Amino acid sequence: MATQNNKPVLHRKEWQFMTPAPVASAAAMFVVFDQNDVDNLALYITSNTSAYLYHHDEDAWVQIASPALAGTFGAGACGASSRWSNTVTANGGSTTTATTTAAITGICIGRTVRFLTGANAGVEATITGAIIVPGGTSTIQFAALGAAVANTDTFIVSVSTFYVLGAGTLAAGSFRSYDVLTATWTSLTITGLPATWGTDGVMCCTAGISQFATGTATSGTSTTLTNSAKAWATNQWCNSQVRITAGTGIGQIRTIATNTGTVLTVSAAWTVTPDATSVYAIESNQDHIYLVGNNAVTMYRYSRAANTWTTLAPTTARAAAPAAGASLNWVGKTGDANWALEADIKDGRYLYSVRGGASTVIDRYDIAGGTAGAGAWLALAYPGATETFTTGSSADWSGRYIYIRKDATNRFFKFSVRGNYMEALATNLYADGAAVLGRKIWVKDYDGTDTLKWLYSLRNTGTELHRLPLF
Repeated sequence: MATQNNKPVLHRKEWQFMTPAPVASAAAMFVVFDQNDVDNLALYITSNTSAYLYHHDEDAWVQIASPALAGTFGAGACGASSRWSNTVTANGGSTTTATTTAAITGICIGRTVRFLTGANAGVEATITGAIIVPGGTSTIQFAALGAAVANTDTFIVSVSTFYVLGAGTLAAGSFRSYDVLTATWTSLTITGLPATWGTDGVMCCTAGISQFATGTATSGTSTTLTNSAKAWATNQWCNSQVRITAGTGIGQIRTIATNTGTVLTVSAAWTVTPDATSVYAIESNQDHIYLVGNNAVTMYRYSRAANTWTTLAPTTARAAAPAAGASLNWVGKTGDANWALEADIKDGRYLYSVRGGASTVIDRYDIAGGTAGAGAWLALAYPGATETFTTGSSADWSGRYIYIRKDATNRFFKFSVRGNYMEALATNLYADGAAVLGRKIWVKDYDGTDTLKWLYSLRNTGTELHRLPLF
């Protein structure tokens, strides 16, 4: 006999216990996870010298090499995750293999390899196997390419690179990256950042796998790509990237500086001018990482390729500085047809930031807004804005929602980015610990279809890790 009236059971949202963290969370400790919520690894930074990776599929933790961060670990420490590895240089190969002396690991199997230079520039393939030779030449394997991989060809792999900023007086080693593909920490520049960093800090990366539009060019010049069939809104693509995926100029990637209804103007001249054979994709910018905090309205942007920081000058300044419990989340693909309209794109265009400091405000940054993509802040007015967020709060984005944990209450909310409203989410009945700074929630998509995903939450001042099904 069929079971009837089971909808309440199916829709029950119940928090589950997971393997506890190896170190109890304390002030400034934070978790970094892939903004696309599809990776298997989350990074947990517990001090300047201690870090752990959480493996979602295994529900287990492993300690990794010391981050060796400079400065004093404390308020303001934060991080972000990029979808792609650092660049790897091949020393040879064939149409089905690439060899390298770089210390890559077998974690690359099943991931995407994208060639940046050489005869296969712009070509992507799924890695089907790997022969790892520690201290020697390793080989990755994939389906046949159009040409053999040659010495000095370069490529990246869709394995996360984590970026971590320390606090206190900034010095060489305060900003570092951890490349999961090679299990290597690298020191990066701090030039362009304040002399000291504290109070609170949050960071996010737009380096995803999101394509917002594709097409074939009708013509091009040294700094433009034209598709005369389009009717884009002026400057809607500013600060996104355009990548040539086939035809003339394949493999080239450029940041979009401005656009008209039919023409993209890029920030740096093409090496090979696109023509009517050039197939392109407009994507989230894999080069950009955004940073706010330090009790200031100023926002900084890091370029992965150039290893430089830029102070942004939005046409509309942020109304108030982010404070304790603030967040910063890039919203990629929402799954909403209206947000995905190519002629008036909203997917991939905004950063959302819970202001924190016991405020109800959510600030939104338009990446493409203002004059020639200078960006613009807006304090969102949303109905029923009475819940406040401060120390102990964390937030993460997935699909149509920003998920928020409030203070040290273990109460949860989801803010609809397409509907501009806040609604309640299941409260975790396990008591939270004392409120501390640092991001401690994240969303994991298990099947890549946005139909099976979980909200993870690390307890304030504790080791307890829980997860909640989202549907």
